[in-house]
Amino acid sequence: MNAKPQEVRWHHPACLDEELLLRQCRVSTGRTGGPGGQNRNKVETLVELEHEPSGVRAHAGERRSQGENKRVALRRLRLALACAVRTGVPIGEIGSALWKSRVKSGRIACNPEHEDFPALLAEALDVIAACGWDPRKAGLRLECSASQLIKLAKDHPPALLAWNRARDEAGLHPLK
Repeated sequence: MNAKPQEVRWHHPACLDEELLLRQCRVSTGRTGGPGGQNRNKVETLVELEHEPSGVRAHAGERRSQGENKRVALRRLRLALACAVRTGVPIGEIGSALWKSRVKSGRIACNPEHEDFPALLAEALDVIAACGWDPRKAGLRLECSASQLIKLAKDHPPALLAWNRARDEAGLHPLK
């Protein structure tokens, strides 16, 4: 009897659906200064999120509605989690369904503004870390080129900064 291969799911907090991620967060609201009209200082539109398991924080207050700021803060939190939190990489075949849908012929196809970007970045950085911060080894595991992984990290400068910091700690030269 042939068993159907199990779909690989990435278990990184940046990859969680919105409801599950928000359950892991402390959410607070407040007022923010700056331009924005009369409504700005009277309504609590600032949203701050703290991912309690990791302590990673993000906030947004530049929009005029709390709902919009919550959406922006959640995206910023996902990006911060992708850069700061590392999760284990399974042995054997890797690559979530999302990753496989976004990598075609060795190229990663995802705009940095797309909602999938933080999850892809988190998955890539987990594999890169598991491969000793070596983009070539990680590229082999993720079925893309090292230059595609570097480009992905460059699309979010804090990710490249975190990668280079880890490479420096490992005694490796920085990536450019």
